[in-house]
Amino acid sequence: MGTACGHEPEPLWEKDGTDAGSKSFMWVYCTGGGEEKAVILYEYQKTRKADHPEKFLKDYEGVCVTDGYQVYHKLAKEKGDLTVAGCWAHARRRYEEAVKALPAKSRKSSLAWQALEQINMIYHVDNTLKELTPEERKKRRQDSVKPLVEAYFAWVKEKKKDGRIAEKSKTGKGLSYSLNQEEYLKVFLENGNVPLDNNAAERAIRNFCIGRKNWVIIDTIRGAQSSAMIYSIAETAKANHLKPYEYFEYLLEEIPKHMDDKDLSFCEDLLPWSPTLLEKCRKTEKK
Repeated sequence: MGTACGHEPEPLWEKDGTDAGSKSFMWVYCTGGGEEKAVILYEYQKTRKADHPEKFLKDYEGVCVTDGYQVYHKLAKEKGDLTVAGCWAHARRRYEEAVKALPAKSRKSSLAWQALEQINMIYHVDNTLKELTPEERKKRRQDSVKPLVEAYFAWVKEKKKDGRIAEKSKTGKGLSYSLNQEEYLKVFLENGNVPLDNNAAERAIRNFCIGRKNWVIIDTIRGAQSSAMIYSIAETAKANHLKPYEYFEYLLEEIPKHMDDKDLSFCEDLLPWSPTLLEKCRKTEKK
């Protein structure tokens, strides 16, 4: 059981048997912010079909916080032990785009601004509950956050019913997104471990995206898969407050010592959260 964040796959280019410039994808999964042992996993796939997360999450039980990507919703309906929670950052994003497109003098009078004000208040109140236990956070969410969420959706439905906002406008798309995702955006209210958004996955994919121009040198599927493994190790190490270079160095020193081992239990001591890791691998905490 657990809370995880999923992300719509990012494009990657590879040439192995396909035309130059053909798209393939890197998927990312990570533990939720409240998990003691942080894990970030990248998975290379040639497509973004539903059977990829279906295979990856086949034994997972718990909540997966995602954007509105329908692949995850379809999977949740097929798997009775998987719950999808919506991402409020994605709900907010369309309104932010609408506000930025407006002249500065008219922004605060716009519906998009009103929507942002309401969502920002939901974030503000929920952020005050961060230090609570999951059980207490759920209780306080019911008392102080749920009324704000219900008021927001009542407002969205009123504006949609009004019919004066163009469906294809940024504001119209923001209203539609929230309405379509209402069921999923309310999941966090029933579980104190569930975050408001999947920003953990957004941060995890950002470092990968920074190097996107380098992916033109990846011209085989095995190369892309190797990159996914290396990024998984590096980002998981950083998420557990390790120094990636020193950690890789330690792994490359220790693993060769066990190449003939049939018992792989030694791997437990190499995990990022292992208490037996060398101190040189750990970041020094700032005082």
